[in-house]
Amino acid sequence: MATELSSKKQGVLELFFGWLGRKILGLSGQVYFIYRLILDSLYWTFAAPVVGKGLRIGSTFDEMVKVGVNAVPIVVLISFSVGLILAMQSAYQLERFGATIFTADLVAVAQTRELGPLMTAIIVAGRSGSGIAAEIGTMKVGEEIEALQSMGFNPVKFLVVPKLLALAVMLPCLTVLADFVGIAGGVSIAVFSLDLGFIRYINRTIFALVFKDMITGLIKSFVFAVLVGLTGCYMGFMVEGGAEGVGRRTTQSVVVSIFLIILADAFFTAVFYYLW
Repeated sequence: MATELSSKKQGVLELFFGWLGRKILGLSGQVYFIYRLILDSLYWTFAAPVVGKGLRIGSTFDEMVKVGVNAVPIVVLISFSVGLILAMQSAYQLERFGATIFTADLVAVAQTRELGPLMTAIIVAGRSGSGIAAEIGTMKVGEEIEALQSMGFNPVKFLVVPKLLALAVMLPCLTVLADFVGIAGGVSIAVFSLDLGFIRYINRTIFALVFKDMITGLIKSFVFAVLVGLTGCYMGFMVEGGAEGVGRRTTQSVVVSIFLIILADAFFTAVFYYLW
């Protein structure tokens, strides 16, 4: 009886450590793949053009149109709505103290430092990050990536770099647009609901904003762009199991991107608050 119990315990331990070992090996493999993806992206973006291997400029501009230009309507709509909501909620509290003019300060600073880059990045993560994962995942399922490699083409150069460059350029541009549109939403509430003059509101907005408000928002948007691009590409390369795998990794790319965006936003907000 004791020998039987001992053998059962040994079997359970073997199963546990076997499962743990497989998990650790799988995690280490994923970490190494991310490491290689980042290094290859840096090389093909900055080092390769210097030694004459070039960039895919045409593909980069095509990606800019898909990532940036085609996202303008949804970014404008959501940013204007956020500006409206922020102005109304701010005025609801400030009018108790007869300080509704400070609605301009709150809307301008919150939009440029926080809501503009954050909401734009979340929109792009849901719209373009998922598209990147689905596109690369479908190519992997269809063995198109292996075909590129067999012909001597580097998948990172042809698939990843144009998307990363497009996001790094267009997300800050969309953020600037979102800032102005969000402030315009605050202006509309101030003029038509709060009886604040247009010129007075704009002057207060200009007085409230400083140069570092815009800079911090743009720095955040650039980091968000890199996170969205790398996450989408990574999830695309990790696709397994056909169409079901494409859908699963596409969903994961959106969830992970938004999670990383929130973490990065908290980190940079703390850094700028204490150091700048």
